[in-house]
Amino acid sequence: MAQPPTGPAHPAPDTLLTSDVHPVDEKLPLARLVPAALQHIAAMYAGVVTPPLIIGQAVGLDAAGMTRLIAASLLIAGLATILQTVGVANIAGNRLPFVNAASSAGIAPMLAIAETSAPGRQLPAIYGAVMVAGVFCLLVGPFFGRLLRFFPPLVTGVVITLIGVTLMPVPVAWARGGDATAADFGATKYLALAGFTLLVILLFQRFGRGFVRQVALLLGLFIGTLAAIPFGMADFSALREAPVAALPSPFAFGAPEFQPAAILSLCIVMLVLMTESSAGMLALGEICERRSDGRTITRGLRTDGIATLLGPVFGGFPTSAFAQNVGVVSLTRVRSRYVVAVAGAALLVLGAFPVLGAVVSLVPMPVLGGAGIVLFGSIAVSGIRTLSEAGLDDSSNIILVAVALGAGIIPLAAPTFYAGFPAWAQTVLGSGISAGALVAVALNLFFHHLGTRSHPAVALKSS
Repeated sequence: MAQPPTGPAHPAPDTLLTSDVHPVDEKLPLARLVPAALQHIAAMYAGVVTPPLIIGQAVGLDAAGMTRLIAASLLIAGLATILQTVGVANIAGNRLPFVNAASSAGIAPMLAIAETSAPGRQLPAIYGAVMVAGVFCLLVGPFFGRLLRFFPPLVTGVVITLIGVTLMPVPVAWARGGDATAADFGATKYLALAGFTLLVILLFQRFGRGFVRQVALLLGLFIGTLAAIPFGMADFSALREAPVAALPSPFAFGAPEFQPAAILSLCIVMLVLMTESSAGMLALGEICERRSDGRTITRGLRTDGIATLLGPVFGGFPTSAFAQNVGVVSLTRVRSRYVVAVAGAALLVLGAFPVLGAVVSLVPMPVLGGAGIVLFGSIAVSGIRTLSEAGLDDSSNIILVAVALGAGIIPLAAPTFYAGFPAWAQTVLGSGISAGALVAVALNLFFHHLGTRSHPAVALKSS
C-alpha cells in the first residue's frame, strides 16, 4: 500500500498539534468538544431514525412501538460509536472519529422480509436474519483487513469519491421537503430554506475565524431552523408527544425467528455494508492522515458485527458506517476521535430520553438538505484529493478510474438498470459504492497484478 504523506496536504491551523499527540488522539477543551460533537449528531440524526421509522410503519407499529424502535436505534448507535472510537484492546474499535449506526442500505431487503412474513412475525423474522448477518460479519471481517493491500489510493480514491456522489440524492430530497409523497414536495419555500442554510454556512466559512469556522455547519443548522419557525416549517409535534424516558427492553418485539431466505438476503446486504464500512475507514484514514491498515479495518468490522449481532436484542438493525459524518470531519478538520465518542454518549442519552431526541428532530428537512450539500460534496472532494496521488498520468489508471466511476454512477443514472438481474446481484450492484469498489478492485488486479506490469503509483505492499 502506498505510504502516507510526510505532512498534511491541507494544514489545519485551528487544530492543536504537538510532537507527541496526533490530532486523532487529541482531547479538546469542553468549549470546543461539545459543539463539535453536536455537529455530528445533527448530521446523522435523520439517518439514524430513518430505518426504524420506515420499518416500523411497514409492520404497523403504534406510536409507543415506534418510540421503542427509534430509542433502540439511538442506543445501539451510541454504543457502537463509543466502541469504535475508544476501542477495546486489539479486539474491537478502529479508534478513528468513526460513527456507526443503523444503515439505510438494509431497508429494502427488510421490507421484503416483512412482506413475506405472517402478521405479527415480521420483526422477529427480520431480527433473526440481522443476528445471523452479525455473526457472518464477525467471521468474514478479518479477511477484509487482509485484503487491504488491494486498495491503493487508485482504488480508495474512486470509492471515496463515489461515497460523496452516491449520497448526494439524499440532501437533494431533504432540500425538497424530505417526503416525496407529499403534495408540496419540491415547493419553492423548501428550496429557499435549503438555499438560505447553505448560504449561511458559506458566509461563516468565508468570514469566520478559528472556532467559528469549524462550527459553521452547526451554526447554519441553528440559524436555518430559526428562520423556518415563522413560516411554520418547524414541526413541534414530536416534542409534545415524546415520552420523557423510554428504555428498550430485551426482545420487546418477540423472540427472533430464523428463516433461510431472509438470512441469505441480509448476509448479502452485510457484504455491501462491510464494503462501505471499509471504504469509510479508508476515507477517514486519508482525511485524518492516519491511514487505516489491515488491523484497523478488522477491528472496525468486528465492531460492526458485534453491534449488528446484539442490536436486535433491543430492536436495532444492521449497523455500518455513516458517511455523512466522514464529511463532517473533512469539512471541519476536527479529527479528534473523542469528539465522536462524546457524540456517541449523547446518542445514548437521546435514546434513553426520547423527549431530548425530539429536540434534535426539530431541524427541518430543508435545513438538513442545505447542510448536506456541503457535507457529501466534501466527501467527494476527499476522494478527488486521494486520486491526485494515484498516478493519473498513466493511461491504464485513467481507464480504471473512468470505468469504476461509471459503474458506480449507473444506479444513480438508471435506478432500474439491474431490474432483470437476480435479487442478490441487484443488492450488490444496486449500491453505487459497492459496484464501483468491486470494479475498481477487479481492474486494479487486471492492470497491476496479473503478469509483471506494475505502476509505481499503485504498487502495493502488505500492511
